[in-house]
Amino acid sequence: MGLGNILLGDEGFGVHFVRWFEERHRFDDSVYIMDGGVLGYLLLDPVTDTRNLIVVDVIKIEDEPGSIYRFNRESLEAHLPPPTSAHEVEFLDVLNKAEMIDRLPNTSFILVVPERINDMIMEMTPRMTERFPDVERLVLEELSALGHQSKKEADHA
Repeated sequence: MGLGNILLGDEGFGVHFVRWFEERHRFDDSVYIMDGGVLGYLLLDPVTDTRNLIVVDVIKIEDEPGSIYRFNRESLEAHLPPPTSAHEVEFLDVLNKAEMIDRLPNTSFILVVPERINDMIMEMTPRMTERFPDVERLVLEELSALGHQSKKEADHA
């Protein structure tokens, strides 16, 4: 699942990535690639309908833009700032709701530090698009560990 707002430059990394990834790979019907955008609680049903979830997004922390992090839910929470508004629905809120109804999937996060956000521009910086192959490798590793292989990969094996 790719998350982010494509109207805010690098903030849309997850959405741009899953669109790119989906063009390059095919999987059996047990793998669903989703543009989660900024849908908030509308993501609760797709999240609770899965056993394993891989989330691609940005992480706004002090580090070199383009740096990539891989977290599980618990380790991610330790790196996030406190919520800025009770009206904002963050993706972790969706996961918390899923946990409350005992339908939380095993979740891993692949996150990239953005270079530019909040510019009201749909294009990402070149540094972010250059990270696509690195994030692709990590997503494919996660999927492989879950027993899934891209049909495109299988054709070349």
